[in-house]
Amino acid sequence: MKKLTAILTLAALSLGAAENWTNLKPDEQIVFYPTVAQRVPGETNLWQAQIRGCVFEVEKRRLLVATLEEALELKTEEMTTAQSVVFAERARLFLVDHERGKKVFVRCGTNEFFGGKSSADGTFGAEVLLREADLERRAPPRPVEHGLELRAEPVLGAPFKAILRPGDPRIFTGVLFPLEAEGLSVISDIDDTIKITEVRDKQATLRNTFLREFQAVPGMAEFYQSIARSNGAAFHYISASPWQLYEPLAALVASNGFPAGTFELKEFRWKSRKFFSLFASPEKYKPGVIEPLLKRFPKRKFILIGDSGERDPEIYGALARKFPEQITQIYIRDVTDEAAESERYHKTFQSVPRAKWQIFRKPTELLLPPQVPGHSK
Repeated sequence: MKKLTAILTLAALSLGAAENWTNLKPDEQIVFYPTVAQRVPGETNLWQAQIRGCVFEVEKRRLLVATLEEALELKTEEMTTAQSVVFAERARLFLVDHERGKKVFVRCGTNEFFGGKSSADGTFGAEVLLREADLERRAPPRPVEHGLELRAEPVLGAPFKAILRPGDPRIFTGVLFPLEAEGLSVISDIDDTIKITEVRDKQATLRNTFLREFQAVPGMAEFYQSIARSNGAAFHYISASPWQLYEPLAALVASNGFPAGTFELKEFRWKSRKFFSLFASPEKYKPGVIEPLLKRFPKRKFILIGDSGERDPEIYGALARKFPEQITQIYIRDVTDEAAESERYHKTFQSVPRAKWQIFRKPTELLLPPQVPGHSK
């Protein structure tokens, strides 16, 4: 405890020095990615979390936009006005100049911390040690659609913001989600699980990603809300989509009433015309993201939700065999017209109790998972 207190005191003293602010130029921006905060074992007042994000400057050269159109094989696509607007916005997310060497400082509650120094791809990250008082938990604003409040169970996140140089009026904010050692977490895929992407069709995937506003899978938000209300679940959105799509994906989650949660997306840099590799199979990526979360919280229970379009069933089946006590339920949205009795699922879920997994087409077919011990409605 004395060592941890000393670290916290040192951090506060060092950030009291001159010029401990993020020196951004007027055309440079920061996006913070939502992450988990975890209690320090054996401590009741201390939390450990990672601040993560990216520093970038938006490119405005039309030639780069045209080059991206060609790389995406959309050069011959007859775009409507609405599609052109969407494409320009999505292209902006990929055509950025990542800023190297930017020292990022943040304020959580009343304390200030060094959030890391940006690397060549603009990304930065740093582990921070927080007191309970630093985590000013708040429910995120509830979006309103057609004048009606979307009723998602409030998830209490702890906001923080970048410390900018004096005179810079801009605000760049992020959020940490404090996660207790015990409880229920939902790990959800995004593409074709909660968002219509059609990943099995290359051209449809490109159109749904770059030419159309993102569309939620009907009924999934309501099912997720039910889990949140009945079990007080935390949510973790995981996808092999690139971090460049984080902002519109986060907007999809918020505007459709999905519970707020952390995000894990894939690192991607556009270096060649092999742009479609950003939609490569998640078979290697996802286990490397999910397993550390399971190991980090060995006493929590987990629900895995995905779809049959790629390898979610195989990935989840393998994880269920490896972590049988932690993974309590698997839900697979059927987009391939394969019955639960098919050879694929017989092989995929071998040795996994039949009561643990369910194939569905509509969320209304699903039953709520049992309440986790210790949670009351």
